[in-house]
Amino acid sequence: MNRNEITALPYTPDRLEEWNRFVADSRNGTFLHLREYMDYHSDRFTDNSLLFYRNGELTAILPANIKEETVVSHGGLTYGGLLLGDNATADCVLDIFSSLMEYLETKGIKSLIYRPVPHIYHRYPCEEDLYALFRNNAQLTERKISTTIKLCDPLPFKGRRKLTASTKSRLHIVEDNNFTAFWEVLDSRLKDKYGVAPVHSLQEIELLHNRFPNNILLFRVTDGSSVTLGGVVMYVAGTVIHTQYTGTTDEGRRIGVLDHLYNYLINERFKQYDYLDFGVSVEQGGHYLNSGLIAQKEGLGGRAVMYDTYVIEIRKQQDGE
Repeated sequence: MNRNEITALPYTPDRLEEWNRFVADSRNGTFLHLREYMDYHSDRFTDNSLLFYRNGELTAILPANIKEETVVSHGGLTYGGLLLGDNATADCVLDIFSSLMEYLETKGIKSLIYRPVPHIYHRYPCEEDLYALFRNNAQLTERKISTTIKLCDPLPFKGRRKLTASTKSRLHIVEDNNFTAFWEVLDSRLKDKYGVAPVHSLQEIELLHNRFPNNILLFRVTDGSSVTLGGVVMYVAGTVIHTQYTGTTDEGRRIGVLDHLYNYLINERFKQYDYLDFGVSVEQGGHYLNSGLIAQKEGLGGRAVMYDTYVIEIRKQQDGE
Protein backbone atom coordinates (compact mmCIF):
# COMPACT_ATOMS: atom_id res chain seq x y z
CA MET A 1 0.00 0.00 0.00
CA ASN A 2 1.62 3.29 -1.09
CA ARG A 3 0.84 6.87 -0.22
CA ASN A 4 3.35 9.75 -0.36
CA GLU A 5 6.26 7.31 -0.68
CA ILE A 6 5.08 5.26 2.34
CA THR A 7 4.68 1.49 2.05
CA ALA A 8 2.92 -0.47 4.83
CA LEU A 9 3.73 -4.17 5.13
CA PRO A 10 2.48 -6.74 7.66
CA TYR A 11 5.01 -8.25 10.03
CA THR A 12 6.09 -11.80 9.25
CA PRO A 13 8.57 -13.97 11.22
CA ASP A 14 11.24 -13.59 8.55
CA ARG A 15 11.39 -9.88 9.49
CA LEU A 16 12.19 -10.60 13.16
CA GLU A 17 15.80 -9.37 13.06
CA GLU A 18 14.85 -6.27 11.09
CA TRP A 19 12.05 -5.54 13.57
CA ASN A 20 14.31 -5.95 16.60
CA ARG A 21 17.09 -3.80 15.12
CA PHE A 22 14.59 -1.04 14.50
CA VAL A 23 13.22 -1.24 18.08
CA ALA A 24 16.75 -0.90 19.46
CA ASP A 25 17.47 2.16 17.30
CA SER A 26 14.06 3.83 17.61
CA ARG A 27 13.36 6.94 19.64
CA ASN A 28 10.62 5.37 21.75
CA GLY A 29 10.89 1.58 21.68
CA THR A 30 11.63 -0.56 24.73
CA PHE A 31 12.40 -4.24 25.21
CA LEU A 32 8.64 -4.84 25.52
CA HIS A 33 8.46 -4.27 21.76
CA LEU A 34 11.07 -6.87 20.86
CA ARG A 35 9.54 -9.91 19.24
CA GLU A 36 10.85 -12.27 21.94
CA TYR A 37 8.71 -10.38 24.45
CA MET A 38 5.67 -9.77 22.25
CA ASP A 39 5.55 -13.34 21.00
CA TYR A 40 5.64 -15.11 24.38
CA HIS A 41 1.84 -14.79 24.53
CA SER A 42 1.22 -15.10 20.79
CA ASP A 43 -1.34 -17.81 21.50
CA ARG A 44 -3.59 -15.16 23.11
CA PHE A 45 -3.32 -12.47 20.44
CA THR A 46 -3.59 -12.54 16.66
CA ASP A 47 -0.66 -10.44 15.53
CA ASN A 48 -1.35 -7.56 13.16
CA SER A 49 1.89 -5.62 13.46
CA LEU A 50 2.97 -3.40 10.58
CA LEU A 51 6.21 -2.00 9.18
CA PHE A 52 6.31 1.32 7.32
CA TYR A 53 8.95 2.05 4.69
CA ARG A 54 9.71 5.43 3.15
CA ASN A 55 11.62 5.18 -0.12
CA GLY A 56 12.56 1.65 0.87
CA GLU A 57 13.89 2.64 4.31
CA LEU A 58 12.19 1.31 7.43
CA THR A 59 10.91 4.43 9.20
CA ALA A 60 8.28 3.23 11.68
CA ILE A 61 6.72 0.07 13.08
CA LEU A 62 3.41 -0.56 14.80
CA PRO A 63 3.14 -3.39 17.37
CA ALA A 64 -0.48 -4.49 17.08
CA ASN A 65 -2.98 -7.30 17.27
CA ILE A 66 -6.39 -7.74 15.68
CA LYS A 67 -9.64 -8.66 17.41
CA GLU A 68 -12.64 -9.00 15.12
CA GLU A 69 -12.85 -5.64 13.29
CA THR A 70 -10.56 -3.73 15.67
CA VAL A 71 -6.78 -3.34 15.61
CA VAL A 72 -5.16 -2.73 19.00
CA SER A 73 -1.66 -1.40 19.55
CA HIS A 74 -1.08 -3.60 21.52
CA GLY A 75 -3.52 -5.66 23.61
CA GLY A 76 -0.75 -7.58 25.38
CA LEU A 77 1.45 -4.59 26.19
CA THR A 78 1.15 -1.68 28.59
CA TYR A 79 1.83 0.70 25.73
CA GLY A 80 2.29 0.36 21.99
CA GLY A 81 1.77 2.99 19.34
CA LEU A 82 4.08 3.81 16.45
CA LEU A 83 7.77 3.34 17.14
CA LEU A 84 9.66 5.95 15.16
CA GLY A 85 13.13 6.25 13.74
CA ASP A 86 15.26 9.37 13.94
CA ASN A 87 14.26 10.43 10.41
CA ALA A 88 10.51 10.34 11.05
CA THR A 89 9.58 14.03 10.94
CA ALA A 90 6.12 15.48 11.62
CA ASP A 91 5.14 15.48 7.94
CA CYS A 92 6.46 11.95 7.56
CA VAL A 93 4.38 10.69 10.49
CA LEU A 94 1.27 12.32 9.02
CA ASP A 95 1.98 10.40 5.82
CA ILE A 96 2.47 7.20 7.83
CA PHE A 97 -0.90 7.70 9.52
CA SER A 98 -2.55 8.29 6.14
CA SER A 99 -1.03 5.05 4.87
CA LEU A 100 -2.11 3.28 8.05
CA MET A 101 -5.70 4.47 7.75
CA GLU A 102 -5.93 3.38 4.13
CA TYR A 103 -4.35 0.01 4.89
CA LEU A 104 -6.76 -0.70 7.75
CA GLU A 105 -9.76 0.39 5.69
CA THR A 106 -8.82 -1.97 2.86
CA LYS A 107 -8.70 -4.80 5.43
CA GLY A 108 -12.20 -4.01 6.67
CA ILE A 109 -11.03 -2.66 10.03
CA LYS A 110 -13.54 -0.34 11.68
CA SER A 111 -11.49 1.05 14.58
CA LEU A 112 -7.93 1.46 15.84
CA ILE A 113 -7.15 1.44 19.58
CA TYR A 114 -3.86 3.24 20.08
CA ARG A 115 -1.73 3.43 23.24
CA PRO A 116 1.25 5.76 22.72
CA VAL A 117 4.49 5.21 24.58
CA PRO A 118 4.58 7.61 27.58
CA HIS A 119 7.19 10.34 27.15
CA ILE A 120 9.39 9.16 30.01
CA TYR A 121 10.31 6.11 27.93
CA HIS A 122 11.46 8.17 24.94
CA ARG A 123 15.17 8.08 24.14
CA TYR A 124 14.65 11.34 22.26
CA PRO A 125 11.52 13.54 21.94
CA CYS A 126 8.97 11.49 20.02
CA GLU A 127 5.41 12.83 20.08
CA GLU A 128 4.76 13.29 16.38
CA ASP A 129 2.17 10.52 16.71
CA LEU A 130 0.16 12.58 19.20
CA TYR A 131 -0.18 15.34 16.62
CA ALA A 132 -1.13 12.79 13.97
CA LEU A 133 -3.79 11.38 16.29
CA PHE A 134 -5.29 14.85 16.62
CA ARG A 135 -5.24 15.33 12.86
CA ASN A 136 -7.00 11.99 12.39
CA ASN A 137 -9.86 12.80 14.77
CA ALA A 138 -8.73 10.37 17.47
CA GLN A 139 -10.76 10.38 20.67
CA LEU A 140 -9.11 10.07 24.08
CA THR A 141 -10.98 7.18 25.71
CA GLU A 142 -8.77 6.27 28.67
CA ARG A 143 -6.43 8.33 30.84
CA LYS A 144 -4.58 6.26 33.39
CA ILE A 145 -2.52 8.09 35.97
CA SER A 146 0.84 6.55 36.78
CA THR A 147 3.23 7.76 39.48
CA THR A 148 6.86 8.47 38.65
CA ILE A 149 9.99 9.58 40.46
CA LYS A 150 12.67 11.71 38.81
CA LEU A 151 15.70 9.85 40.10
CA CYS A 152 18.28 12.61 39.66
CA ASP A 153 16.31 14.81 42.08
CA PRO A 154 13.81 12.66 44.01
CA LEU A 155 11.34 14.19 46.42
CA PRO A 156 11.79 13.07 50.02
CA PHE A 157 9.67 10.28 51.47
CA LYS A 158 6.68 11.57 53.41
CA GLY A 159 4.61 9.74 55.97
CA ARG A 160 6.71 6.60 55.59
CA ARG A 161 7.67 4.23 58.38
CA LYS A 162 11.32 4.40 59.47
CA LEU A 163 12.84 1.07 60.37
CA THR A 164 14.69 0.80 63.64
CA ALA A 165 18.40 0.04 63.56
CA SER A 166 17.79 -3.42 64.99
CA THR A 167 15.20 -4.21 62.32
CA LYS A 168 17.48 -2.97 59.53
CA SER A 169 20.33 -5.07 60.82
CA ARG A 170 18.41 -8.32 60.32
CA LEU A 171 17.09 -7.51 56.86
CA HIS A 172 18.89 -8.35 53.66
CA ILE A 173 18.16 -7.00 50.19
CA VAL A 174 18.82 -9.76 47.67
CA GLU A 175 18.98 -9.34 43.89
CA ASP A 176 18.58 -12.82 42.44
CA ASN A 177 16.35 -15.00 40.27
CA ASN A 178 14.44 -16.85 42.99
CA PHE A 179 11.06 -15.98 41.48
CA THR A 180 9.51 -19.02 43.14
CA ALA A 181 10.04 -17.58 46.62
CA PHE A 182 8.68 -14.18 45.63
CA TRP A 183 5.73 -15.55 43.64
CA GLU A 184 4.47 -17.36 46.75
CA VAL A 185 4.33 -14.02 48.56
CA LEU A 186 2.90 -12.14 45.58
CA ASP A 187 0.26 -14.72 44.72
CA SER A 188 -0.93 -14.92 48.32
CA ARG A 189 -1.14 -11.14 48.65
CA LEU A 190 -3.08 -10.65 45.40
CA LYS A 191 -5.54 -13.42 46.18
CA ASP A 192 -6.14 -12.23 49.74
CA LYS A 193 -6.59 -8.55 48.88
CA TYR A 194 -8.02 -8.54 45.35
CA GLY A 195 -9.06 -12.12 44.60
CA VAL A 196 -6.84 -12.22 41.50
CA ALA A 197 -3.65 -13.88 40.33
CA PRO A 198 -0.58 -12.14 38.86
CA VAL A 199 -0.90 -11.30 35.16
CA HIS A 200 2.13 -13.49 34.49
CA SER A 201 2.34 -17.01 35.80
CA LEU A 202 5.53 -18.08 37.55
CA GLN A 203 6.53 -20.02 34.44
CA GLU A 204 5.94 -16.99 32.21
CA ILE A 205 7.96 -14.58 34.33
CA GLU A 206 10.81 -17.07 34.53
CA LEU A 207 10.68 -17.49 30.76
CA LEU A 208 10.77 -13.74 30.22
CA HIS A 209 13.57 -13.28 32.76
CA ASN A 210 15.63 -15.90 30.95
CA ARG A 211 15.05 -14.07 27.67
CA PHE A 212 15.74 -10.64 29.18
CA PRO A 213 18.02 -11.16 32.19
CA ASN A 214 19.20 -7.54 32.13
CA ASN A 215 15.73 -6.06 31.79
CA ILE A 216 13.63 -8.09 34.24
CA LEU A 217 15.12 -7.98 37.71
CA LEU A 218 13.96 -9.35 41.06
CA PHE A 219 14.73 -7.78 44.43
CA ARG A 220 13.72 -9.57 47.63
CA VAL A 221 13.92 -8.53 51.26
CA THR A 222 14.70 -11.43 53.56
CA ASP A 223 15.16 -11.80 57.29
CA GLY A 224 17.99 -13.58 59.07
CA SER A 225 16.58 -16.99 58.19
CA SER A 226 16.26 -16.14 54.46
CA VAL A 227 12.46 -15.99 54.62
CA THR A 228 11.12 -13.65 51.93
CA LEU A 229 9.26 -10.77 53.57
CA GLY A 230 8.64 -8.79 50.42
CA GLY A 231 10.02 -7.89 47.04
CA VAL A 232 9.74 -6.12 43.73
CA VAL A 233 10.03 -7.19 40.10
CA MET A 234 11.52 -4.31 38.13
CA TYR A 235 11.39 -3.85 34.35
CA VAL A 236 14.42 -1.92 33.11
CA ALA A 237 13.51 -0.07 29.90
CA GLY A 238 16.36 2.16 28.78
CA THR A 239 16.85 4.77 31.49
CA VAL A 240 13.50 4.02 33.16
CA ILE A 241 12.82 1.38 35.78
CA HIS A 242 9.23 0.23 36.12
CA THR A 243 7.67 -1.51 39.10
CA GLN A 244 5.97 -4.51 37.51
CA TYR A 245 5.07 -6.39 40.71
CA THR A 246 5.33 -5.74 44.44
CA GLY A 247 4.36 -8.01 47.28
CA THR A 248 4.89 -8.42 51.01
CA THR A 249 3.93 -10.76 53.79
CA ASP A 250 1.91 -9.49 56.74
CA GLU A 251 5.14 -9.22 58.73
CA GLY A 252 6.83 -7.40 55.88
CA ARG A 253 4.05 -4.83 55.75
CA ARG A 254 4.10 -4.42 59.52
CA ILE A 255 7.76 -3.45 59.62
CA GLY A 256 7.81 -1.53 56.30
CA VAL A 257 10.20 -3.62 54.20
CA LEU A 258 9.10 -2.01 50.92
CA ASP A 259 10.08 1.45 52.18
CA HIS A 260 13.47 -0.01 53.06
CA LEU A 261 13.77 -1.60 49.63
CA TYR A 262 12.66 1.47 47.68
CA ASN A 263 15.10 3.65 49.59
CA TYR A 264 17.85 1.36 48.34
CA LEU A 265 16.54 1.24 44.76
CA ILE A 266 16.04 5.01 44.49
CA ASN A 267 19.12 6.26 46.29
CA GLU A 268 21.64 3.54 45.49
CA ARG A 269 20.93 0.81 42.95
CA PHE A 270 19.27 2.94 40.23
CA LYS A 271 20.25 6.49 41.16
CA GLN A 272 21.99 6.95 37.76
CA TYR A 273 18.72 6.27 35.87
CA ASP A 274 16.20 8.93 34.81
CA TYR A 275 12.89 7.70 36.22
CA LEU A 276 11.27 5.10 38.46
CA ASP A 277 7.73 4.48 37.26
CA PHE A 278 5.38 2.84 39.78
CA GLY A 279 2.61 2.21 37.25
CA VAL A 280 -1.07 3.15 37.25
CA SER A 281 -3.44 3.46 40.20
CA VAL A 282 -6.78 3.54 38.41
CA GLU A 283 -9.54 1.27 37.21
CA GLN A 284 -12.34 1.60 34.65
CA GLY A 285 -10.08 3.32 32.15
CA GLY A 286 -9.16 6.02 34.64
CA HIS A 287 -12.62 6.90 35.92
CA TYR A 288 -11.89 5.35 39.33
CA LEU A 289 -8.81 6.48 41.25
CA ASN A 290 -7.46 4.16 43.94
CA SER A 291 -6.64 6.95 46.36
CA GLY A 292 -5.00 4.69 48.92
CA LEU A 293 -2.69 3.08 46.37
CA ILE A 294 -1.61 6.31 44.71
CA ALA A 295 -1.03 7.93 48.11
CA GLN A 296 1.49 5.19 48.92
CA LYS A 297 3.38 5.93 45.70
CA GLU A 298 3.20 9.69 46.21
CA GLY A 299 4.54 9.20 49.72
CA LEU A 300 7.67 7.78 48.12
CA GLY A 301 8.07 10.96 46.05
CA GLY A 302 6.19 10.01 42.87
CA ARG A 303 4.14 12.39 40.78
CA ALA A 304 1.84 11.99 37.77
CA VAL A 305 2.58 10.68 34.28
CA MET A 306 -0.27 9.72 31.93
CA TYR A 307 -0.85 6.43 30.15
CA ASP A 308 -3.41 7.33 27.48
CA THR A 309 -5.57 5.36 25.06
CA TYR A 310 -7.04 6.77 21.86
CA VAL A 311 -9.58 5.38 19.42
CA ILE A 312 -9.88 6.22 15.73
CA GLU A 313 -13.06 5.20 13.93
CA ILE A 314 -11.56 4.27 10.58
CA ARG A 315 -14.45 4.74 8.17
CA LYS A 316 -15.89 7.68 10.06
CA GLN A 317 -12.47 9.30 9.95
CA GLN A 318 -12.04 8.58 6.26
CA ASP A 319 -15.52 9.91 5.40
CA GLY A 320 -14.74 13.12 7.23
CA GLU A 321 -11.66 13.95 5.17
